[in-house]
Amino acid sequence: MTVRVPAKINLQLAVGPLRPDGFHEIGTVFAALELTDQLTAAPAEELTLTVRGSEGAGLPADRRNLAWRAAELLAAHAGIAAGAELIVDKQIPVAAGLAGGSADAAAALLACDRLWGLGLPAEQLAELAAELGSDVAFALLGGTAVGAGRGERLRPVEAASSFWWVLAAAGGGLSTPDVYAELDRLREAGQVPAATDPAAAVEAGGVLDAALSGDPELLAGRLANDLQPAAIALAPYLADTLAAGRDCGALAGVVSGSGPTCVFLARDGEHARTLARALADTGSCRLALAVAGGRARPTVLG
Repeated sequence: MTVRVPAKINLQLAVGPLRPDGFHEIGTVFAALELTDQLTAAPAEELTLTVRGSEGAGLPADRRNLAWRAAELLAAHAGIAAGAELIVDKQIPVAAGLAGGSADAAAALLACDRLWGLGLPAEQLAELAAELGSDVAFALLGGTAVGAGRGERLRPVEAASSFWWVLAAAGGGLSTPDVYAELDRLREAGQVPAATDPAAAVEAGGVLDAALSGDPELLAGRLANDLQPAAIALAPYLADTLAAGRDCGALAGVVSGSGPTCVFLARDGEHARTLARALADTGSCRLALAVAGGRARPTVLG
């Protein structure tokens, strides 16, 4: 059983104060990209995992991998042994703010559900996804959606069309907890605005209306990410990458999620490909990739 699950970007990410459970309340608009990881699950007596692909080097192939934990969680929920050979073809950059690990976890849930003949309803899979991580529920859904809570409470919307983006991936990674902790520090020091109600921030930001309009010029002025100052504080080179994208003609640019990938909005596919080549030539990123986003969904290949 083979499944492809897309990466994501956040068109807006509003971060509230730290909650008693150690998480932050967020408000966000997710968009799934035409950039996927592929996971194949085959019958086996025990659980094994192999990771390969252009972005697979150095990734763990044991319980430290979220795909492994997803298969274990699903088996425990169903009361069966977790027997499967999992093979991940990794194309989504790692620790990049693109939810590649969440995509792999969602793919494992979908593939193993079918491999083991469970046939769980989407609502149950979404509940398991929320246990695994904040972005896994959206990875199961794809398309465009408004997220609340930790990001696991979703309201899907239907985008009028895809937008074109250039992903500028950095050579290193950033820890999501470290970026959130840095945002808290910056707020306590008064170096960035204090936290506000994230749901209200998304409502006031106008990003959703812009995304639904299909107009890239309208969306360009509304991209926002509360985590961007913290990501730049931890990885100052991101400021240079954002400046390079603007200089190369992007309509707008923003750090994706907790970074360190920067995403740049283009007018159309041709503009995105031209922008990607120009960005690559600047040397400000290790990879510049033109990709459409907003309508991509998980695909079961059989």
